[in-house]
Amino acid sequence: MKKIINQPENVVEETIEGFLAAFGHSYEKIQNENGIIRRNRKNKVSVVTGGGSGHEPLFLGLIGEGLADGVTLGNVFAAPPPNNVMEVAKAVDSGKGVLFIYGNYSGDVLNFGMAAELLEMEGIETKTVLVTDDVASAPVERKEDRRGIAGDVFVVKIAGAAAEKGLSLEEVTKVTQKANDHTFSIGVALAPGTIPGATEPPYILADDEIEVGMGIHGEPGMERTKMMPADELTDRLMDKLLEESSLQAGDEAAVLVNGLGSTTLMELFIINRRVARVLAEKGIKAYDMDVNSYCTTQEMAGFSITLLKLDDELKDLYNAPADSPYYKKALTGGNVYAK
Repeated sequence: MKKIINQPENVVEETIEGFLAAFGHSYEKIQNENGIIRRNRKNKVSVVTGGGSGHEPLFLGLIGEGLADGVTLGNVFAAPPPNNVMEVAKAVDSGKGVLFIYGNYSGDVLNFGMAAELLEMEGIETKTVLVTDDVASAPVERKEDRRGIAGDVFVVKIAGAAAEKGLSLEEVTKVTQKANDHTFSIGVALAPGTIPGATEPPYILADDEIEVGMGIHGEPGMERTKMMPADELTDRLMDKLLEESSLQAGDEAAVLVNGLGSTTLMELFIINRRVARVLAEKGIKAYDMDVNSYCTTQEMAGFSITLLKLDDELKDLYNAPADSPYYKKALTGGNVYAK
């Protein structure tokens, strides 16, 4: 599999070096660890996110004002080790506690959990919110088992805004959990992504096949079926999201149409066009629509749709300013855009 890399074992370190070469005026690396922190942090609750590399710009693209204060990175598609998590948390802690936000995957749960226990022993209070937005990954009666996918973007956004307002660790955790509970995503894969250094893709989809609900690491989806037109496919995904979210006429939602790596903006805009029409037909206001590739799987072809069901509290935090290399929001609200 062709990749523009040097040695596969060095891709994470070299990714960080390249990121800091571009944005080192605002960020710095944790010594001897694959972690990045903000410079010029405020005296507030610290927000730390992270997970496996290979999903860029998630997670390193969501570190900045109004977002995360620190990011901890594992190897490609692998959880960061506990020591990595610990060192990032210690570096950003200002004495008001640290909130961990990460996807609900077994390795991340184990390693972040171990780090949290060790940090508590050192007198650093931590809380955790697991992102569980992927409605295809478990039935509604087992929502706690669901995976985190592109919903990380909305959950980190709300957490970062709450922390910037000076809320306590308990308060930031509470509203971040609410954001997660109001966030619903589903994706579809058209072709696999690959791991740098691998000679074969992790799975095969025929030219006329797609897999609805496939996870961002190639986890099994809900259904493998034949390729279909964009509107028909979008309708199928929206039916599931609207059922899960209980959005009704008069409600408001923030929308993210997320590309998985190789999907073009042309395709994503065609999908977004249909999402907007479906919501309008249901009497649901699309408060904000973001079309970009934030949560990717190398060159995986496909997309996901995420809905954040808004209320006054979440809308206020969603509108708060945010500034990172790959996610920005102006003070006045309005659409999110990427650099």
